[in-house]
Amino acid sequence: MQHNVPLRGHPARLIAAGTFGVLLAVTSGSAAQTLPPATGEAPVRVVVVGDSLSTGHGTSPQEAWPALMRNDPVGAGLEVVNAAEDGSGYVSPGDFDGTFGTQVEDLVNEKTGIVVFFGSENDLGYSSDEIGDAALAAMDRAETLAPEAKIIVVGPPSYSTDPDPGLLEISSQLKAATARAGGEFVDPIAEGWISSDFGDLIGPDGDHPTVAGQHYLLEHIGAYLEQAAPAAAAAVQGRPEPQ
Repeated sequence: MQHNVPLRGHPARLIAAGTFGVLLAVTSGSAAQTLPPATGEAPVRVVVVGDSLSTGHGTSPQEAWPALMRNDPVGAGLEVVNAAEDGSGYVSPGDFDGTFGTQVEDLVNEKTGIVVFFGSENDLGYSSDEIGDAALAAMDRAETLAPEAKIIVVGPPSYSTDPDPGLLEISSQLKAATARAGGEFVDPIAEGWISSDFGDLIGPDGDHPTVAGQHYLLEHIGAYLEQAAPAAAAAVQGRPEPQ
């Protein structure tokens, strides 16, 4: 089923961490309160920039894929800060008038080891040039704020094997911007995410993941985080990257 309506709902409210200690936060717009992690080797700080696919809209903030990392092996050694805002995109303003760019501005800092951008179909209807320019600006700003961070850009998924041409254009713009920014692009449309199991993974509204769908996103996005984490940890801590 194609997404032609911006994804709207409740604000993101969760931050999660792995086995180095649980770090919780409550976010509303750009505000965040955190508890310090337990002692031990510093976890890799991951900032998730995204829309309602990452806030748990349709289930709960505690069941959003970034929050699920708290109790999943994929989150071991990661401190995941969920900056996602319902309705937002690179251009589209969200429920608190934020964009992916303002999410970066609010929560990415020099201690960030990985920035994950995920989405967004909410940019449907905006011009290709506007999306591409805004995406590159957000990625460049993330690199300025966190020079050692790894940038992972996940495009919008399609729930159909016959994707909306607008989604394909957004994906194309993000792929080009990611290449210019020196990041890693992940294409859920090309990889066929969700489309083969729509009934189990997407809820009654036809837009937002079920709990099973959030676990599915955790598995797929988490695989890229696991791969990037060792090099990100080395870079942030000033050690040689593992070979």
